[in-house]
Amino acid sequence: MTATADAEAAANELTPLADYLGSVLRRLRALPPLDLDLTQAYGNTLAEDVVAPHAFPAFEQAAIDGYAARWEDLSLARGAGYAPAAGPLPGPGRPGELRPVRLNVVGDLGAASWRPVRLTPGACFSVAAGSPLPSTADVVVPVEWTDQGMAAVEIYRVPKRGYGVRRAGAEVAAGDLLARAGTYVSPALVAIFAATGIGHVVVRPSPRVVIVATGDELVDVGRASQPGQVVDTNSHALTAAAAEVGALAYRVGICDDDPEALRGLLEDQTLRADLIVTTGGTGNGPGDMVRRILSRRDGSRAGPVTFTEVALYPGTALGFGTVGAEEVPVVCLPGDPGAALIGFEVLARPAIQLLAGAEPVFRPSARAHLLETVSSPAGLREFRPAHVAERRGGGYTVQPLRGGPHTLIGLADANGLLVLGERVTSAAAGSTVDVLLLDRRR
Repeated sequence: MTATADAEAAANELTPLADYLGSVLRRLRALPPLDLDLTQAYGNTLAEDVVAPHAFPAFEQAAIDGYAARWEDLSLARGAGYAPAAGPLPGPGRPGELRPVRLNVVGDLGAASWRPVRLTPGACFSVAAGSPLPSTADVVVPVEWTDQGMAAVEIYRVPKRGYGVRRAGAEVAAGDLLARAGTYVSPALVAIFAATGIGHVVVRPSPRVVIVATGDELVDVGRASQPGQVVDTNSHALTAAAAEVGALAYRVGICDDDPEALRGLLEDQTLRADLIVTTGGTGNGPGDMVRRILSRRDGSRAGPVTFTEVALYPGTALGFGTVGAEEVPVVCLPGDPGAALIGFEVLARPAIQLLAGAEPVFRPSARAHLLETVSSPAGLREFRPAHVAERRGGGYTVQPLRGGPHTLIGLADANGLLVLGERVTSAAAGSTVDVLLLDRRR
């Protein structure tokens, strides 16, 4: 049997990634909903649809500073006619000259005005943006189109009917659906909730995610790695990744390969965690303590967690299960930093999204034009750091980054992940491939 055939035979024994993800996510449920004050809702996802109780704007108001008038008084005034908004004001001796329209200014209105007022023929009100309109007013003339008079005003340009006016309910009518369950509460969404009279919303809380790095070889950051020592990259990187998703992320730090210490640490963390993410020790080697301890099914406090060889590159060994009396979900990722970050993307991140009630749980994807020929391991679904760019005529291009999926420098530079399926061993330049689009806030 050839080396290629051996590799394919080994890959056939692996669990397809899609099947594995489906089996894991089906075991998770969104966190119980909370009724939160609007000021605390940002960053969570809605647990139910939100309907506008009131219209916005709630009343007809001026959209600009100017003079609220009846368009009929402007259009019927002797010598007046519509002039476009662009260009200089017409004046004496200029082509298109218009005779000014003169109206009496009978009062001033501001945003805090509340008494109802009514316009009579030949009159207008000086108004500030946001002030309620007098009844029968159907146009606001900008200040700069007038002589800015106080007792009487001359208007040099006649706008169209409705200019400068915000109609009641123009943006949102009472009963309109503002957002569906699963929607992320953004600052703009907070604004429209407040504007329509909503002070509380029902949301899913942000999941509390605890990150634990395991291994006797690990040392904390601030020093260089030496033989027998490896700087703990993963707990810092995965804590940042969990926070990027919107989780309340807690870095526990380093846990040695001590069975009792690991059991005790996980038991303690179940009191404050909705999800625990471990990194390291998922293989079958003699030092892979996480797999040995968490896969036990002898009724110990820490088990059981199932470890599966998944058709994923990099990092095939993944674990999932529950720990503690509260049965807190735990995701176990490989110790290699590149594999841990890819494992977080494909497994931990969707789990966090599901717990948060967010929709969709997966990153957005696209089809892209490949700029460089690449090869991929047979039987494995590869996620490779890449740079994705929009094409001038539409669509995307994707450029694989140097070093492949294991290199941190490629992951740091990537704004997307090139996805090569299990049956793809080579993808030629010019072919169309799948990419995941990463949300990089920069």
